[in-house]
Amino acid sequence: MNKNILLSGVLVLGIFGMARVSLAGLTPLDPPIVLKADRLFDSISGRLVEHGMVVVSGGKIQAVGTDVKIPDHATVIDLGDATLMPGFIDAHVHLDNQSSGNYYQDWYHGVMRFPAEQALYGAHYAQATLEAGVTTVRDLGSSDWISLGLRNAIKAGVIPGPRMLVANNAIGATGGHADQDPVPPQRIAVAGPIQGVCNGPEECRAAVRYQIKYGADVIKFMPSGGVLSLSDPVDNVQLTQEEMNAIVSEAHAWSRKVAAHCHGDKAAKMAIAAGVDSIEHGSFLLDDTLQEMKKKHVYLVATLFAGYWVGQHLDEYPPAIAEKAAAASKRVQQMFEHALKIGVPIAMGTDAGVEPHGLNATEFSLMTKYGMAPAQVLIAGTASGADLLGIADKTGTLTAGKFADIVAVPGNPLVDMKVTEHPLFVMKEGTIYKNEAAAATR
Repeated sequence: MNKNILLSGVLVLGIFGMARVSLAGLTPLDPPIVLKADRLFDSISGRLVEHGMVVVSGGKIQAVGTDVKIPDHATVIDLGDATLMPGFIDAHVHLDNQSSGNYYQDWYHGVMRFPAEQALYGAHYAQATLEAGVTTVRDLGSSDWISLGLRNAIKAGVIPGPRMLVANNAIGATGGHADQDPVPPQRIAVAGPIQGVCNGPEECRAAVRYQIKYGADVIKFMPSGGVLSLSDPVDNVQLTQEEMNAIVSEAHAWSRKVAAHCHGDKAAKMAIAAGVDSIEHGSFLLDDTLQEMKKKHVYLVATLFAGYWVGQHLDEYPPAIAEKAAAASKRVQQMFEHALKIGVPIAMGTDAGVEPHGLNATEFSLMTKYGMAPAQVLIAGTASGADLLGIADKTGTLTAGKFADIVAVPGNPLVDMKVTEHPLFVMKEGTIYKNEAAAATR
């Protein structure tokens, strides 16, 4: 082999190797790491443990407690007046995009940016999300398969970001919330099942199969109307019972969980009857529907932050969208309070992308503001999220054998939930991505 070619290959490998070390920080191949802090949150019991310690090696948690044995040659990181927690789980994001609060500017960028360009923005949003303490997300709908690409690149270690479970295209009816804005058909390709737009049970079944063919971990569909779409009411039923049954049964046959976008109560009742695993948003849900969710263990992912954010920017949206947003925001707090009293299972989800990425923990503060106990809020964003996503055996609690997905926040989040918005330490699968605490000691 030509020596120059061999040398070039070595240099290329060296450059990429250095890039990965720089990107990922400490890797699971490094010596064991011991994390210490004044407090540790147990996301099973909801209690704080004083003087918590976590031993990490090989990307997984090896031991947790107050007086664990420190392995030889371990790196000890003392985080001081902080609380160790499982990495946050956001059960509803859209990492392919981000709203600026200006609808018309966002629509322009959506038309003019090439998918490859938008994917670079997505990589930026993924990193911001991880650095905010979110180590796992469920991405419920993206354009141009961008979130699928992000998931694969993150998994391969090419870019930093949270663990991603993706839905690819959301599924819904022609003219519904999953379909495109009513651009004249002469100027845009009409969407079909591969893009998630379907009419009739068999097309809807095909739409599910297409998403799974291209790597979907979860299926999302639109039984009811939405806020940020121009051509549909916010709470109308947009699929028949037969169409919903086909979507859910096909997804479950492929061992995929199903998330149902539902603002409207009637559509939610039909989706629950079809067997969905979660209701997203739920603005207009009535008590009997919430009771049925509790009975069937259907999770509520309320995305309070999205409604709050849009409500702060109503004058920057078209009148049709602003009117729908105002109507939904009037009902969501009451719905959430009733869900708490009834005992509906709740997982944290933000709908990030509607609002800026990296502010995910704002959802915790809003859940607390609307009456959820602080410990239950943190469980919703950790253990409950893992249960909903079907990955409770891998993450969601600080338990030996699970992935070392660990966040530290300053102070005590049970006293001041806003500290979760400023994590000082973030680790995912044993790799440190953020450390603003004291220097490590051997």
